[in-house]
Amino acid sequence: MLMKNPQIGKVTLVGAGPGDPELLTMKALKAIQHADVIVHDRLVSPAVLAHAPEHVRKISVGKQPGHHSVPQEQINELLVSLAFQGLNVTRLKGGDPLIFGRGGEELEALREAGIACSCIPGITAAQGAAASLQLPLTHRGLATGIRYVTGHRAANASLNLDWASLASAETTLAVYMGASTIGEITQALMDHGLSATTPVLAITSATTPHESRMRSSLGKIAVAMADQNSGEPVLFIIGNVAALVELHEPAAAFMECAKAPNAYAPT
Repeated sequence: MLMKNPQIGKVTLVGAGPGDPELLTMKALKAIQHADVIVHDRLVSPAVLAHAPEHVRKISVGKQPGHHSVPQEQINELLVSLAFQGLNVTRLKGGDPLIFGRGGEELEALREAGIACSCIPGITAAQGAAASLQLPLTHRGLATGIRYVTGHRAANASLNLDWASLASAETTLAVYMGASTIGEITQALMDHGLSATTPVLAITSATTPHESRMRSSLGKIAVAMADQNSGEPVLFIIGNVAALVELHEPAAAFMECAKAPNAYAPT
């Protein structure tokens, strides 16, 4: 029974981090453990959800490329409806809720409905991958800045990005959700002057026992990715800092990392 009391509840947007449950913040952990209901995306690992008490209802509203099981408008309505039932709602999102997570849209809907809401930041995918790979996203002499870029637009709209600004040899680009558009992205960057030999890393499932990575170049990564059909989101790190990573796996293909003896195992 979800009805708790006649008072309006609250919604907390919580960053679940890149996958490893030990990378949750203490505040995020408390929000998970004290929720009445958790509304979560598909990128939230089972290992993170396992921290919720058994009695807490978990509602999946996961999205996949080209298929949104629950449209964003319905997610907004769901959050409002649950809060009006007097419930303490934890909206759990992979990475950080305000970086390519549509957290801003959900906050707007909640504010318009007069519902109290707050945000708890999480480690975004680029930071998690960088730590896992011991990769400096900025590095003296190689990169003076980092840009977070989306590789996907709503309704498959064109990627009308500021390519001239992005094609900087002194900038590291972290491209989210770009597996299906990496050819378009790399061609646009090269057309605007970025060298085809610029190193590129492709990472999936960063910080988890299933993490995999591949290194290629701006001119070759699209072809290298053509044979990858895992269906998992891919993070691309484009820039000279990518050459600093020591990959022990063959660079020609994704390789699954060996699990540590005590590694958690998402199901």
